[in-house]
Amino acid sequence: MRYRRRLRSRIILSFFLFGSLLTAAFAVSAVLLRGYLEDQLIGRQLSFELENHARALENDPDAQPAFSRIEGFSFSERKRANVPMKWRDLPDGVHTITDDTQSGGPVAYKLAVRKTGGTWYFLQYDISHELRLRNRLTWGLVVVVVVFAGLSALIAFWSASRVMRPVADLAELLAQFGKGGGVAELAPHFANDEVGQLAATLDDYAGKLTELVIRDREFNADVSHELRTPVAVIRGAAELLLSQNDLPEKTRQRLLRIDRAARQSNELIEALLLLSRNERQLPAHSESTDVAGVVEQVVETQRAQIGSKPVELRIVQARPESSATSVDAPSAVLAVALSNLIGNAIRYTPQGEIRVVLDGNEVRVEDEGPGIDAKDAERLFTRGVRGDGAGGKGAGLGLAIVKRLCELYGWHVSLAPGETRGAVATLRFG
Repeated sequence: MRYRRRLRSRIILSFFLFGSLLTAAFAVSAVLLRGYLEDQLIGRQLSFELENHARALENDPDAQPAFSRIEGFSFSERKRANVPMKWRDLPDGVHTITDDTQSGGPVAYKLAVRKTGGTWYFLQYDISHELRLRNRLTWGLVVVVVVFAGLSALIAFWSASRVMRPVADLAELLAQFGKGGGVAELAPHFANDEVGQLAATLDDYAGKLTELVIRDREFNADVSHELRTPVAVIRGAAELLLSQNDLPEKTRQRLLRIDRAARQSNELIEALLLLSRNERQLPAHSESTDVAGVVEQVVETQRAQIGSKPVELRIVQARPESSATSVDAPSAVLAVALSNLIGNAIRYTPQGEIRVVLDGNEVRVEDEGPGIDAKDAERLFTRGVRGDGAGGKGAGLGLAIVKRLCELYGWHVSLAPGETRGAVATLRFG
């Protein structure tokens, strides 16, 4: 995965690299230019001196020209044996030679060579001093590069801090806004530059989002209020009819189903309203909700979903103390979460047994359906995703609602393959 640096780091690195490369290029250019000019100057001077030395010796063999740092040599055919070994095979021109056999250390010199007729002429110029100066210059330039690189880094840090200060201030204000600090305009805190334009754009976007959220909350509140009224009428009519003693048994059962469906609709409305407001509501009168009681109520409600399928739905107490478990949440929220998990098990179980296991601080729904793949378990909690083999016209919202309710109340929900077959849905509290 490609590493992405922060903008501040990019600015610092850019300044540092620019300063370092510019200084290094200047230093290398200075060294190369000095060496080139030095070689050209010394070579031309040696060639000129060699011409004069050879001409003088041709006119007067006994002439002794005076050189300060230049030594001249001439060898006739009779004296070729006296020519140093390094000089014998050199062609005409100027050559750079290093002699490591000197007792005082290595000596470097320029040697001009001219071989004409029966005489060889040599002119030697000691450049050891120039080489030492060149080394000193090289090291001095290295120091300069390091110093300028350090200055570039300091300037980069300072410049980056100045450049990034408005961006950092904008990020800090956004962080305070994200913590619920209220809707406050960002643009007045910044100049009319790029950051100010970004702040103004964010203000406009935040205003639209706030308006959208407010409108959504008002719509959910209105819908919930309007739906509660007909649901209450349905429940009231069902209870009134159930109070009659001369009802046929089939009619009574149908009225009970209507009453349970109306109660379930009311619970779902309340849970969805809490989700829309992202509001964590406690039980009425600050009393905890008994998990076992809600489980029994939900199981009885969900039995009607089995229909004619050969499926047995039962409650299992894993431990005696399991029935005493309670949660700090409205019974409607717990009922919606359990209804979706149990209803999901009924939908995917064509035959067999579904066990709702109360085990300490968790409730497990174990079915004998086709099961699930472990790698797809988490994906099934995504909105709009349905498992393989799902029947009906569901929208894949049930598990997503359970997931959101668990996040709101700090619970944990998971799906896993059963030990032998089917699937296990676990709702853990706390």
